[in-house]
Amino acid sequence: MTDGFRIEQDSMGELQVPEKALWGAQTQRAVQNFPISGLSMPRGFIRALGLIKWAAAGANAELGLMSSNKASVIQGVALQVAEGKYDEHFPIDVFQTGSGTSSNMNANEVIAKLATEKLGAVVHPNDDVNMGQSSNDVIPTAIHVGAALMIAEQLLPNLGYLKETLDDKASEYQEVIKTGRTHLMDAMPVSLAQELGGWSSQVGQAIERLEQSMVRLCCLAQGGTAVGTGINAHPNFGAKVAVLLSESSQLEFAPAANYLQALSSQDTAVEISGQLKTLAVSLMKIANDLRWMNSGPLAGLGEIALPALQPGSSIMPGKINPVIPEAVAMVAAHVIGNDAAITIAGQSGNFQLNVMLPLVAYNLLQSIQVLGTASQQLADKAIAGFTVNTDNLNQALERNPILVTAMNSVIGYDKGAAIAKKAYAEGRPVRDVAREMTDLSDEELDRLLDPTELTRGGIKT
Repeated sequence: MTDGFRIEQDSMGELQVPEKALWGAQTQRAVQNFPISGLSMPRGFIRALGLIKWAAAGANAELGLMSSNKASVIQGVALQVAEGKYDEHFPIDVFQTGSGTSSNMNANEVIAKLATEKLGAVVHPNDDVNMGQSSNDVIPTAIHVGAALMIAEQLLPNLGYLKETLDDKASEYQEVIKTGRTHLMDAMPVSLAQELGGWSSQVGQAIERLEQSMVRLCCLAQGGTAVGTGINAHPNFGAKVAVLLSESSQLEFAPAANYLQALSSQDTAVEISGQLKTLAVSLMKIANDLRWMNSGPLAGLGEIALPALQPGSSIMPGKINPVIPEAVAMVAAHVIGNDAAITIAGQSGNFQLNVMLPLVAYNLLQSIQVLGTASQQLADKAIAGFTVNTDNLNQALERNPILVTAMNSVIGYDKGAAIAKKAYAEGRPVRDVAREMTDLSDEELDRLLDPTELTRGGIKT
């Protein structure tokens, strides 16, 4: 776009715009004013902007405010924007005006220029593409629409896939018993299926929380215009936009119950970010458990072997690292950081407008994206393919002095502690030591210390 320039004009005067750029003067001013990070607004956000402009033109045509011909041309271009055909013409930095006006005008200008060329008549970025709208309701709507679509299409399916993979793995290892751990210390036995089931439950609850929050995420600010009063928009405009977006997405969008709240606060985005943070915490727990269980192969726990994906060291031949759990843990840390920024941004609603909307959009959509992708990678490249080192599990289980807990109701806590202490000190199985220190028969010891039975809880009498 540096082959030449053309002159564009806005209310502040003339300036040069790259000849091949589809944007106009207001976008160019933003490009010049905000050369801050090199981070442009994400694909999910641009998609949402395109869909909003498509729905707005359709609504204005239905309300008799725009000719069907002009609306049809605007809609066709807006859908191309939504599909990603013109992403290179959305160059504005994330760190821009807090309302996101620059990004809204970027969409208006790109769509207006293309629509003008197709229609053979002037399509104005403000009067036509932005009809019935303000940046102050378009950008909050784009945050909600973009996040809702990404959650419905990417994150929830990938979380469902991760949960299914965990459940399948649990079924595969239903009979495998291992040493449980609390405080990273040996505890009573659990089955590997129970351990995997705990992880599956975490993922399942994350799905439930996100689905519950989606109800509020699908409530849109569109129709509130500048300050939430709906100035310059038809009274039915917001409702019609919501209907059109619903028909195009199979989600149930609706106008916000209170436009002033929808413009001035980002409480729903903060809520969604909180759910994403909770999911990140769950994924980090699962990832770190996998790392511990895979540790070794000789000096660690060595309970499982994760799939070998790549060499683990530039200096130590033969070393293989748990790269997928490590990557997932980093994603989780990043999402937690994004949530902190969104939390601060959510406090920046001054009177009738929040002024950190681009930051909210960028962090929220990024968190959704990386959590969805990381969940799929965790399922495919770690959970589905790990194998179990049953010999290591059985050896540790047999020597676990905490098994004596199962005998408390028969021999008492103090006697059990003495047996556990001796078994640990001598490196012997609890059963052998208990045989010497109690008058329990071999049959009773076998019944009380059966690892499989111990995973089922209850008092052994």
